[in-house]
Amino acid sequence: DVSLRFMGTPKEPWPSPYILMVDRGQCSFVQKARNAQRNGAAGVIIADNTCLCSAGDTCFSEPGFECERAEPIMADDGSGSDISIPSFLMFKQDADKLKAEMRNNKPIQLEMEWSIPSPDDRVEYDFFTIPRNRVAIDFLMKFREAAKLLDKRAYFTPHMYIYDGERSGCRSEDGANICYNLCTNFGRYCAMDPDNNLDRGISGADIVAESLRRICIWKHYGEDDGIGIVWWDYLQEFMSRCDNEEYFSNEECVQDAFKHAKVDGKAIDQCMKDSGGLTQDKKNQYFDNEITQAEQTGVVIIPAAFVNGAAIRGALSFDNVFGSICAGYLSGTEPVVCAQCASCPDVFDCAANGGHCAAAFGTSSAAANAVSQKTFAGSLFLVCAVFGGMGMAVYSWQRRRMKDEVRDLVAQYMPLEDGDDKGTSLVGGENEFQMS
Repeated sequence: DVSLRFMGTPKEPWPSPYILMVDRGQCSFVQKARNAQRNGAAGVIIADNTCLCSAGDTCFSEPGFECERAEPIMADDGSGSDISIPSFLMFKQDADKLKAEMRNNKPIQLEMEWSIPSPDDRVEYDFFTIPRNRVAIDFLMKFREAAKLLDKRAYFTPHMYIYDGERSGCRSEDGANICYNLCTNFGRYCAMDPDNNLDRGISGADIVAESLRRICIWKHYGEDDGIGIVWWDYLQEFMSRCDNEEYFSNEECVQDAFKHAKVDGKAIDQCMKDSGGLTQDKKNQYFDNEITQAEQTGVVIIPAAFVNGAAIRGALSFDNVFGSICAGYLSGTEPVVCAQCASCPDVFDCAANGGHCAAAFGTSSAAANAVSQKTFAGSLFLVCAVFGGMGMAVYSWQRRRMKDEVRDLVAQYMPLEDGDDKGTSLVGGENEFQMS
């Protein structure tokens, strides 16, 4: 429980920790959270300034604001990596009550609580991405082993994020595609050009086509069990063989990936045609479903992962996603692999080894590549000895050079044979002088 402070309340600076309430509007959610963090807040509540239409007579919007049909989405705009405090959006009808109490100088205790929903002994997790998404590649290349270990205790659903071409203005009123090679189906379904070059390389239409292919592979090999090992195998084969400018849309390369992943290419091609295809002026049912799913889930940035319907925040890493899945089970029903790998220093290594934490025995891949203390000490001694020897050699060389320079200097003052000249002359033996 932390004291709540409203930014509009004229008070002296509040000692931390406190939860700061700010009104929605003027700047982004991320900027508000950042400002609250810099102000010393332990958390931030953003009070909505617009009612949901579904609230009916329980909420009254401010003048000039109409009700919203859907809940606003608090999403990271891509710049929130420095924010570490939690932030919530509070419905207007609830926020108005709190602000009324605070304006009357009444203290309020507020508790912020959040967790991954854990309704039962099976977790459902979804992943939204597109082919060629650089951020998602590491996750997709690694997570196959985790999906296999979780088995039927977790149900996975991959989604392809496709732009609605009609809403994006890529389909003209007379039904023509006006977005060049970014779209298929006469401008209905589009994707961004991954290399930002419309004249060469991989096009948006190529991304759309590969997306449909992956949807169909999942329909045939993953939808029934929610594991889809063949789907994961195809992704790894495609990304290792065809995920480049030269072979991305090459049919022979795709067929080669089919062969190594043991995918029935004819069945997948038929699935793509039956769904609505890519070239005809008609809708594709799978793409329409993906667009609807992304809207209902509230996806605004890709890649995005969800566990039991809750968005996973932070870096999209193997450890983060796997840990969130394990946290989504009803207490006491977690799979054995979750307990085995939870405390392992290298979670991915644990999953890759079938749930065995090899790092605990010093045999993980990281440990295998590590240098022992004895080897390190020996190497350090050898380096010190080499540099010490070099230093002594340089020192000896400098001493010899100095002696040579002294000899040359003394040689310039050799004894003179004749003493006829006036002045001081050196004649005779060592240390003998005569004045003329």
